[in-house]
Amino acid sequence: MSANPILYSFRRCPYAMRARMAVMKSGVVCELREVVLRDKPVSMIELSPKGTVPVLQLADGQVLEESLDVMRWALDINDPDNWLEPTEDVEELIEQLDGDFKDALDRYKYSVRFPEHPQSYYRDQGAEFLAMLETRLAENDGLGLCGTRTTFADIAVFPFIRQFAFVDKAWFDDAPYPLLQTWFNRHLEGELFLSVMQKYPAWKPGDDVLLFGEAAT
Repeated sequence: MSANPILYSFRRCPYAMRARMAVMKSGVVCELREVVLRDKPVSMIELSPKGTVPVLQLADGQVLEESLDVMRWALDINDPDNWLEPTEDVEELIEQLDGDFKDALDRYKYSVRFPEHPQSYYRDQGAEFLAMLETRLAENDGLGLCGTRTTFADIAVFPFIRQFAFVDKAWFDDAPYPLLQTWFNRHLEGELFLSVMQKYPAWKPGDDVLLFGEAAT
């Protein structure tokens, strides 16, 4: 067992992104194991047979296999910017994100697999969520989704807006959501996100330990 918690991750997965952002913000140091999804490590599958990332194995053997649980675990240890401070409607927002919006996002991004409708149909479904975020930002001076600052909600939502935006970046940039675009670019170009998007080779048994976290950088 590693002396540090072990975090299985995949660089481009939005669930893994939000987990890494919370871990990095908390300063908790983990052993990072980058996964290739078409060739998942046996050790990860043994911990979490569903085979999705992130997966976090704690030093006591406990396993967290949901990104929001990983985020809360890290921030429960250290939450320097009070991301976990209760904010209005955060659970409802994340439920909408991980439900209807994620369904629309998957169909928009992989529309060839869903020929029942044109790609624009799925984009328009997802845009309903974008419009709601624009309204939220307008209520918070453009600074956050659940308040006038970055909170847990912003970090939980951002990687999925990134995925949606890059399906057709020109459309996103021209869409009537100026506050959302500014919010998005602020996180996209921010030091925190850039710090968790370094490229690492896929982990394999016997590799040197790769430490991840603010104290390890």
